[in-house]
Amino acid sequence: MLGKLFLNHYEAVAVILFGIGMTNLLLQRNLIKKIIGLNIMDTAVYLFLAAKGFVEGRAAPILISNGSGGWLNSSDLYVNPVPAGLVLTGIVVSVSVTAFSLALALKLYEYYGTLNIDEALMKMTEEQVELETTIEKAEEDVLAS
Repeated sequence: MLGKLFLNHYEAVAVILFGIGMTNLLLQRNLIKKIIGLNIMDTAVYLFLAAKGFVEGRAAPILISNGSGGWLNSSDLYVNPVPAGLVLTGIVVSVSVTAFSLALALKLYEYYGTLNIDEALMKMTEEQVELETTIEKAEEDVLAS
C-alpha cells in the first residue's frame, strides 16, 4: 500500500492539495481566503492532469525522423498532448476567474467595508429591510393623497 503511494506521489499530493483548498473554501469567512482556497484547488487539478498526462520514456508529440526520410508514427513513442492543453486552458480560465473574483471582493469591501461574508450578508439584509420599509411608506403616502 505504501509502495503504491510512493509510486503515485504526484497524484497523492494533488489529492491532499485539493482537500486543503476545499477545506479552506468551506471554512473561511474572508472572501480573499476563499479565493486562495479556490486557487489551491485549481492547482491540485492541474498537478493531477499533468501527472496523469506524462509517461516516462516518451517524447513530445512532434514527429521524429527514422533516419531514412520517414517518420516514426507509433503512438507508443509520444506523450498524449491533450492533458497539457487542458492544463493550459485551465490556467487561463483560472486567472480570469481569480481576477474577476478579486474585483468583486474589492467592490464589496468598498461598499460594505468588510470582506467577512457573514457581516456583508447582515448589512445586505439590513439594507433590504430599510428599502422595503421606504417603499411601503411611499406607497402609503401615494394612497393617502
